[in-house]
Amino acid sequence: MSQSVKLSRRSFMLVPLALAACKPGESLLKVSGRTMGTTYNVAIADAPRFVSQSDVSAAIEGALATVNQQMSNWDADSEISRFNAQQSTAPQQISPELAEVMTAAEEVHLASGGRFDTTLGPVIELWGFGADDHQLTTPSDQELLAAQAKSGHANTLRVAPGELQKTQADANVYLAAIGKGYGADLVGRALEQLGVQNYMIEIGGDLYASGHNADGAAWQIGIETPDAHARGVLEIVPVSNVGLASSGDYRNFFEQDGQRYSHLIDPRTGRPVTHNTAATTVIAENAMLADAWATAFHIIGQEEGLQLAEELGLAVLFTERHANANTHGFTTTASSRFTALTQV
Repeated sequence: MSQSVKLSRRSFMLVPLALAACKPGESLLKVSGRTMGTTYNVAIADAPRFVSQSDVSAAIEGALATVNQQMSNWDADSEISRFNAQQSTAPQQISPELAEVMTAAEEVHLASGGRFDTTLGPVIELWGFGADDHQLTTPSDQELLAAQAKSGHANTLRVAPGELQKTQADANVYLAAIGKGYGADLVGRALEQLGVQNYMIEIGGDLYASGHNADGAAWQIGIETPDAHARGVLEIVPVSNVGLASSGDYRNFFEQDGQRYSHLIDPRTGRPVTHNTAATTVIAENAMLADAWATAFHIIGQEEGLQLAEELGLAVLFTERHANANTHGFTTTASSRFTALTQV
């Protein structure tokens, strides 16, 4: 008997409080919509007089269209989908934007000991957490080994400046764990070309915040309590000129024979993680890196992850479930860099 909860990885992880709590008359321009199978929210404080709402909307839509045309795994005509469809091991020239994302993905992959991996699609699909809406169930060892043989940056992919190359003809690249973050960054660049300096962009829970909010302070972001059955804010953090993303295991999982299986899969084992880390939140220089590292650190878990965060000087907040199954509570542990960036 299995039970599943399957929602977007970051549908509710971060709450931009400035959007929910602005008052009538505040100097805050807001634009919202849908993209990449989720929602986006953009807030601009003290917009230049010559910048209209239509200018902002056009800039946002243009940036999002670029990301979708190049990195959407749901669009068969996108650049990454065309790359995946090619049964060739010859090097392929790729766009500067896709090259930027793939270079970052490779760097995080290596720095995280392989825990971040854009080629894990066959394993993710096997567990039922991919695009195919089939029954979530535990695969056999034989099925898992076959899927792992078709995954992994080291044995399926080569990333070079301006190029992407399969080393296995049937390799596939999935950008769900880094693409939305990059989308937020690209929207920010488009806004800055309009002369906008104070803004917050959130796409499916990944965000980039620049400058200040309508009150002249850092943007206030609420990190949601990682509870599948309740909504609440665990912690509020001020952010400015940084990207922020969270990853949690509590809105996309299934249960079978009393065992809980999260969508967060360790590429080394091909199996969902089993540690007590319920969520990780990362602050980085941009939303793309925050997005990727939030996934990587959640897969690593707090015990090893905190040590790695300190070694690399990364800002990470780990949220742990209490070991006692009867206790509905959480504890948080922050890296020293996270603490330094969120002190007010």
